[in-house]
Amino acid sequence: MSKKKHYDIVILGVGPAGLQAAIHATRKKTSVLLLGRLNKSSLYKAHIENYCCIEGVKTGKELLEAGLKQATSFGAKHIEEDVIRTEKHNKKFLVETESHIEIECYSIIMATGISRKGLGLDREKEFVGRGVSYCVDCDANFYKDKVVAVVGDGSAAASGALTLSKLAKHVTLISKELDISAGLKEDLAAAQVEVLEGRKVKELIGDNELKAIKLDNDQKIDLDGLFIEKGAKGTMELAAFLGVTLDPEHFTYIITNKNQETNVEGIYACGDVCGPPFQMAKAVGEGCIAGMNAASYVNHLKRKSKEG
Repeated sequence: MSKKKHYDIVILGVGPAGLQAAIHATRKKTSVLLLGRLNKSSLYKAHIENYCCIEGVKTGKELLEAGLKQATSFGAKHIEEDVIRTEKHNKKFLVETESHIEIECYSIIMATGISRKGLGLDREKEFVGRGVSYCVDCDANFYKDKVVAVVGDGSAAASGALTLSKLAKHVTLISKELDISAGLKEDLAAAQVEVLEGRKVKELIGDNELKAIKLDNDQKIDLDGLFIEKGAKGTMELAAFLGVTLDPEHFTYIITNKNQETNVEGIYACGDVCGPPFQMAKAVGEGCIAGMNAASYVNHLKRKSKEG
């Protein structure tokens, strides 16, 4: 028995961008399939307090679960699997999941997010949301009057340390080889950010929450939060295989126009996969645009097919 399924739109990713795209696309009377796992979204373990119209601190998990419930209530279907293959077939696309389900569709919305570069340390994933963060802009406000450290070698780490210096009691920037402008170094000094060069973190210490780190020279630093700002790496193989254009400088993000269209007709992208800032508000806005435009594209194709 064939496992092939047919949908108008397949959305890769169930973070805030993909869920919002599904909500808008289904409301324009298209059949939509969401592919992905909620717990793989970078929002899942985050805490949100800067999203318009949501009062107080909400967990990413509860927001994503509510979003998925909303999307499926409008008719979207969800398969909790990742995609292993995509290809263009005539005027349609074929998508294959990890259990080898094949889906044929008119349009793909790429909302896969990005894989943030970690330190590769034991218990690192365990401490995410419990003292370890990959996004200063997202989580800085939770560390008012706290002791924090930032790990990284470039301008993202330095800028993150400067942002934290306006909130935290003490900020340490830990870098193996700091590669930033003289101006940024002056800014760090003026902000009284402690800079430890030629060092790297080798151990994370704590029970249920991060309490300290140990450096490669065995120096122990007690702290409340550790921000890993090494940049972000997208998993772009699927996009590249379809011929989707990536940013020319780093080949890390998908290039779209204001309608969230890529250079490949029928393929849209939204959210973190389109580049910074990595904020829920941006992801939701782009998801709205991508969902509406993908649905309009599909409905136009279907009308033309009937007329022909």
